[in-house]
Amino acid sequence: MTAPLSAATPVDLRIQPIDTLLERVGSSLQVRFDLDTLVRKRRTVGARTDRGTWVRIERRPYNKIEGQGWNGAECAALLDGIDKPVWLGGVVWRDVAEAVMWRADETELLPGPPVDLGTASALPDEWWGALNASLDALAAHHTTRVATPDTVTVTQAWVTESIQAVFPSVLDTTIRNWAPAYADLTWANVTAPQFCLFDWEDWGMAPLGLDAAWLWGSSLAIPELAARVRRERRRDLESRDGKLMALFFCTAIVGPHAAPDDSRLGLAQLETERLVAELQAG
Repeated sequence: MTAPLSAATPVDLRIQPIDTLLERVGSSLQVRFDLDTLVRKRRTVGARTDRGTWVRIERRPYNKIEGQGWNGAECAALLDGIDKPVWLGGVVWRDVAEAVMWRADETELLPGPPVDLGTASALPDEWWGALNASLDALAAHHTTRVATPDTVTVTQAWVTESIQAVFPSVLDTTIRNWAPAYADLTWANVTAPQFCLFDWEDWGMAPLGLDAAWLWGSSLAIPELAARVRRERRRDLESRDGKLMALFFCTAIVGPHAAPDDSRLGLAQLETERLVAELQAG
């Protein structure tokens, strides 16, 4: 009989020793890592390999895997019409000491670096066309997955509680349309000059307009960029569900835990006033 696992403890892979982790993954996938390309984040590590691919390693507690699992990158391999890296394979294992799972996914290399927010306003029309084509193609797919932005499963209850905690005058927060969404559409997850959308671990069904709202909200520090996102994704953001998603995103910017030095705060306050008025007017 195996001993019970201890609860998952908080770990920051930016500072945690990872030599053994890289050795295990490298052995399993039969690759060697270029340590000069290593990217370390709080719960993920990624690096280029000697066969010209990229491997992303993630640590996730059991309570963040319940339900559909966490094979988002693998499932996304079946989606067509979307500019994304080709998924090549992966390996998953259970931690022997904690209630934690580890996963490594190998994909093609990205066609360019992530978009720098400061230069995003200068992206050409062709880039926006590729973004729109990919988002429209994604929304036309069918899936049983449910989106988990930042590993949290999106539900009607979460949307309602978040919005009404900050904007109590918005009484009807019912989402009427759900569609497949990437669920983490920020500038850090798209490339330029060639458009590509990467890191698909959290995609799934979500309120229509969630992706557009996330990209718009991530652009609020630069008014002309936020305006461009609104023009490009007008159909999503001007729908009732899209307005609710925009308000949902802004709860973290203008809510009680908002950072007063957040460069998005000023425009977010103006935009939420508009959104609340439009939702109240029906």
